[in-house]
Amino acid sequence: MIGRVTESLGKVAQISKVAQLGSTERHSLPGVIGGDLLRNGKLPVCLFVAIVITSVVVVTTAHKTRLLTAQREQMVVERDALDIEWRNLILEENALGDHSRVERIAKDKLQLQHVDPSQENIVIQQ
Repeated sequence: MIGRVTESLGKVAQISKVAQLGSTERHSLPGVIGGDLLRNGKLPVCLFVAIVITSVVVVTTAHKTRLLTAQREQMVVERDALDIEWRNLILEENALGDHSRVERIAKDKLQLQHVDPSQENIVIQQ
């Protein structure tokens, strides 16, 4: 048993000597993290990228939906105003085109009058 413990301690001492010799090298932390992720964490990195892309698409879609909803509401209000204006124009057209109004304007402003059948002249074109 003591032999095994001594053997293990010898291995640990050899590993620590190798670690001390290698410890003089400087590694950049982002490089080490990137290397570890590319070697051991491809799936989590892919999932993280997919989550970021999906979240950006969701936010963009929600923003566009809000803009379109606001635009639709504005168009509905504009449609209602135009519908009211169209109805008023129809009423005005009916009032202005009334036969009695046209006759009254013809008599008052243009001094027109009904022609007696005895004063009618029929012109025939040859």
